Amino acid sequence: MRDPGIETLLLLDGEIYDQGNGYWIKIEARRVPADEHVPHGIRYALTLHDRYGTRLLGYDNAHAVKAPRRRRYTGRRLPYDHRHRHSHDKGEAYEFISADQLLKDFFDEVDRVLQEVQK
Repeated sequence: MRDPGIETLLLLDGEIYDQGNGYWIKIEARRVPADEHVPHGIRYALTLHDRYGTRLLGYDNAHAVKAPRRRRYTGRRLPYDHRHRHSHDKGEAYEFISADQLLKDFFDEVDRVLQEVQK
C-alpha cells in the first residue's frame, strides 16, 4: 500500500523550525530498504529541543524499544517506531499508521509540550 505522506516527510528532511522562546524542531527523514524493522522504508527522527539543545520530545525509529518490564518477551517483534516523551525517556512504542499521521501526532504533541513548558 502506497503512503502519499512519505513524499511530504522526505521533503521535510533537514528542516529546522524555530518555535519561539528558544525552542526548535528538527526533522530528518530518508529512504532505506524496507525490512521487518522498517516496513515503510523510511528512517526518521522528528525532535523538539529547548534553547540548550536538550531533546524534549522525539518520534523516531532508530532502535528497537524494549518491552515493558511487566511483560516477558514472548517472541514478539520489538517495535522500532517509537516516541520519547521527555529527555530521559528510553522510548515507548508508537504505531506507525502513515507518514501524515506521524506528522500530525508529532506536531500535536509539540503543541502540548510547548504549552506545558511555557506556563
